[in-house]
Amino acid sequence: MRYRSQAWFEGRDELGLQHRSALRTMGIDFENFRGRPVIGIANSWSELNNCNMNLRDVAAAVRRGILAAGGLPLEFPTISLGEEFMKPTAMLYRNLMAMDVEEMLRANPLDGVVLLCNCDKTGPAQLMGAASANLPSIQVNGGPRNAGHWRGMEVGSGTDLWKYWDEYRTGKLSKQDWQDLERCMSCGAGACNVMGTASTMSAIAEGLGMMLPGSSTIAANDAGRMAVAEESGHRIVALVEQDLRPTAILTAAAFDNAIRLCMALGGSTNAILHLIALAGRVGIELPLDRFDKLGRTTPFLADVKPSGRHLIHALHAAGGVPAVMKEIESLLHRDCITVTGKTLGENLQGVVCRDASVIRPFAEPLRAEGAIAVLKGNLVPRGAIVKTAAASPHLLRHLGTAVVFEDYEDMLARVDDPELEVTADSVLVMRNCGPMGVPGMPEWGAIPIPRKLQAIGVSDMVRISDARMSGTSYGTVVLHACPESAAGGPLAVVRTGDAIRLDVPQRQLELLLPEDEIARRMEEWRPHRSPHLRGYPRLYIDHVLQCDLGCDFDFLRPRNEEERMFVPPVVGRS
Repeated sequence: MRYRSQAWFEGRDELGLQHRSALRTMGIDFENFRGRPVIGIANSWSELNNCNMNLRDVAAAVRRGILAAGGLPLEFPTISLGEEFMKPTAMLYRNLMAMDVEEMLRANPLDGVVLLCNCDKTGPAQLMGAASANLPSIQVNGGPRNAGHWRGMEVGSGTDLWKYWDEYRTGKLSKQDWQDLERCMSCGAGACNVMGTASTMSAIAEGLGMMLPGSSTIAANDAGRMAVAEESGHRIVALVEQDLRPTAILTAAAFDNAIRLCMALGGSTNAILHLIALAGRVGIELPLDRFDKLGRTTPFLADVKPSGRHLIHALHAAGGVPAVMKEIESLLHRDCITVTGKTLGENLQGVVCRDASVIRPFAEPLRAEGAIAVLKGNLVPRGAIVKTAAASPHLLRHLGTAVVFEDYEDMLARVDDPELEVTADSVLVMRNCGPMGVPGMPEWGAIPIPRKLQAIGVSDMVRISDARMSGTSYGTVVLHACPESAAGGPLAVVRTGDAIRLDVPQRQLELLLPEDEIARRMEEWRPHRSPHLRGYPRLYIDHVLQCDLGCDFDFLRPRNEEERMFVPPVVGRS
C-alpha cells in the first residue's frame, strides 16, 4: 500500500467499511480523498494555556494548506502544558504529553502530522513523541506575544517581571505600580517575547530542520503566522510523498547545529534537557560535555533579553533564526536535511542580517563563547550548568560559604528573614528540587536575593540547586546539579557554613571538604519519603532519568537500533 492510512480505509472489507463509515459520520466522503494521504493536526490549544490560545486559528490555516496539497486533514487534541497555571511544574508532564502524541500517531490512520505548539514544554514534548512514532512531521509554533509598554518602555514577558518583583518586594514600587505592570504584561495570546524557553525551543526546532525557515519568530498576531501555517500544511503532504521522517532529520549533526544555535542565541538552559531527551528518542547520546565543547567555540550573537536588550520581534525583524545561523554558518553542518526537502546550506543561501545591532556579526560578538557553561566537580559529579550570558562577570570566580535551604518551602520561609545569617559573599544552596525530589524539577533555581541584602544594593549572588530556572530569568545561578539530592547526590549533604568554590572559566564547582568527610556524610544520609504513592507522579519518580539524560522516562528511550526502528503492525478489530 502507498500510504499507511490505507490499511484502515482500504484494507479488510469489514474494517474498511467500518472506518470509511466513521468518516461519513463527520461529513467526509472518503471517495473524494481516495489515494490521498491522511494528515493529522496535533493541536495543543487550551484555555488552560494562554500561550497557545491562537492555535485554533493556526490549525485552520494548516488545514487549508493540507487540502490545497491534496491531503485529508484530521485535527485532534493533545495535552497542553501551560507554564502559568500548572503546578508544581509543566516539566512534570512533558513526558506524559510526549506519550500522548506518540500513541495518537501510532494508533490512528495517519500518514503524517503537523505539530502545533507554543508554550515551553509543548514544543519538545511533541518532537519527542513524533520522533518515537517516526511519521513524517513538521512543527508550527503560535509565535511570541505583543510587547506591553510601561512607563514608556517595552515590557518583556517574565524577564521584566522578575526585575520588578524584586523592586516591589523591597518597597521601590507601589502597589499601584504593580497593578499597572500587571495590565501592561497582559498583551494577548502568544509565548513569552524574550529568549525564554518557548522562543528558544521554537528556534531550536527550526534549527534542527523540523520547522520552516524563518517561521519560529513570527509574532502571534502577524498575518505571516497564518501564511506560514498554511505553507506548513502544504509541505507536510510533500514530506509524506517523499517519506522524509524525523529520524532522517534528527541526526547527530543536526543536534550539533541546534546546540550551536542555542549558544549563539543566548538560549534557555532548559534547552539542554530537552535536546538530550529528544536525542535519546532517536538513539543519539548527547553528553553534557558536548554542549560545553561546542559552546566554547560558538560566539553569543543575539542581543535579546534576558541576556541582551531587545525582544523577539526585533530578532525577527533582523532576520530571525536564519540570519543567526548564517552568521555561524562556518561552524554548522550544512548538509543536514530539513523539512523543506533541502539541506540547511541550501536554505541559508541568500540569507542576510538586516540589523547588526540585534544580531551581531560573527567577528563582533557579544561574547566570544556561547551562553551556557557546563560545570563538573565533587559537588556535581555528573555535571551542572550556568547561563554565563545572564550571570554577573565578577561572580564567575567566587569562593563563599553555604547558606542551605532544605527545599523550596524552607527557602520561601527563611530567605527574607531579617535574622538569616547571610552576606553578599554567601552561596545560597537549595536542594530536593530535582526530577525526583518534587517531582518534576520546577523552575525554582533563581532563588531570590534576601530582602535585607537587596536593601543595601546587592542584586546578584551565587545560587546553586538541583532545580531548573525559567528561560526568562537571569543571574549567577548554577542549575541541574546532578545527581540530584533526592537521588543521593552530594548536594544532599552540604551544610550551612561549608565553603564552596565556583570557577566558571575552569568549569569547576567544588565543595571544599575532605573526601572522607563527604563520604561519611553520605553514609549517614537517608532519602526523604515521597508523599506521592500512586498515579502519574509515582510513575514519574520511579522511572525518570536524571537531568544529564534529559529527564525522560527510562522505558521511552530505545535501548538498541531494533527498538528505535520498531513500528507495531496495524492489526486487529476496533
